[in-house]
Amino acid sequence: MTPMQAIIATRIKEQGPISVAGYMYACLGHPDFGYYMSKDPFGRGGDFITAPEVSQMFGEMLGLWILAAWQSIGSPAPFTLMELGPGRGTLMADAMRAASGFPDFAKACQLHLVEISPVLRSAQADKLKDCGQTPQWHETVRGAEQASQGPIFMLGNEFLDALPIHQFQLTKNGWRERMVGLAPDMADGLPIDNLCYVLSNEDPPPAIDQTLRGRTDEIGAIAEICPTVVGTVKECAHAISTRGGMALFVDYGHGQSAAGETFQAVMDHKPVSTLEHAGEADLTAHVDFEAVARSSLLGGATPFGPLTQGEFLTRIGMPQRAIKLTESNPGHAESIQIALDRLIEGDQMGSLFKVMALSANGVTPPGYEADEAFAL
Repeated sequence: MTPMQAIIATRIKEQGPISVAGYMYACLGHPDFGYYMSKDPFGRGGDFITAPEVSQMFGEMLGLWILAAWQSIGSPAPFTLMELGPGRGTLMADAMRAASGFPDFAKACQLHLVEISPVLRSAQADKLKDCGQTPQWHETVRGAEQASQGPIFMLGNEFLDALPIHQFQLTKNGWRERMVGLAPDMADGLPIDNLCYVLSNEDPPPAIDQTLRGRTDEIGAIAEICPTVVGTVKECAHAISTRGGMALFVDYGHGQSAAGETFQAVMDHKPVSTLEHAGEADLTAHVDFEAVARSSLLGGATPFGPLTQGEFLTRIGMPQRAIKLTESNPGHAESIQIALDRLIEGDQMGSLFKVMALSANGVTPPGYEADEAFAL
């Protein structure tokens, strides 16, 4: 039993089963034993590899996307560049390097990072020490917005997938929330509290019931709903709709809301049980990009897409960037091609990952067409 599992088991004994969202929040964000609070999970020595760790091209292309987005609204100065969940800072370091050839951009840019992990803040500070900017760190989007100036351009790569979800299962009595409870077992004659899934006996809250009502799923179907994604995206959309700017979210997920269980745990680059290794394994769920789009509309911004990651990166010129990189590094041609394929091919990251842009005042973001604005 991990320290985090012991804390959760005690809480359940005292207060009863907790929601999947409560379980995720505790496992990822506990100040002492939370996954993101106590370790660096990225890279080959961690539990998973994100796109910026696959190749410098990913961060470079997103940096050039930000540059093009900034130029498309008149190159305002000053402006805010905000990254949500910056990981080790690899993406932002590559992005700033790609944009460094445009002095007006670097001069006007104010860098704000939304990060709760002390470990990762330290890694970001080290990675960005030569980027030409002095980052400011914040725990929330609202905090970053209040401390910043000018139009806001946001990046969120594999950020939304870590926000806590609620799960609901359809029974003969209607939708019931899936909770995390205790299943006492015996080992060597001693009781061992194992975590297990149980169903609530109560009807869903009115707001959730409204979302689930009218669906035609079969008995046993599981629906995942993330109010935190809704609130966070709405907040981001409101910020750029009032201040001007754009946001770009890159994550794995589905383009339309649908039933299905996607809650997963990863440890040492392998899937593990979601109820084991509490606090020591990463917990995520696929992003519902239809919900992201609807939330952005509520916040006053126009959503575009989603495009698949492969389509988006192809449109903004990653294959051409790979050619130039190969020309200047011919000895690394094979590794550059392998990285390119991993990022854009449909049987790797190219199809599962989606890219959605949010824009103020209906301005079409770089890489999208005007008719790709999300329509209800």
